[in-house]
Amino acid sequence: MEISPEAARFIAIGLAAGLGAIGPALGIGWIGKGAMEALGRNPEARGPIMANMILSIAFAEAVAIYVLVVCILLIFIGVR
Repeated sequence: MEISPEAARFIAIGLAAGLGAIGPALGIGWIGKGAMEALGRNPEARGPIMANMILSIAFAEAVAIYVLVVCILLIFIGVR
């Protein structure tokens, strides 16, 4: 069974999107875990911990958005 170059291209783009989303997902999970542990140890520092957590999650999510944009660009204007 032979796979067409077009199908191989879409499979590669799908794998890139999937693998590119795993990193930010794990990062967001670790950020949340660290923030919850910090809150458990020092509940009085809730404000600064939550602010830093939200900022860190936004940066991690930006990586996933960059992956999405690159994959969409590869689908529509990728090398043929």
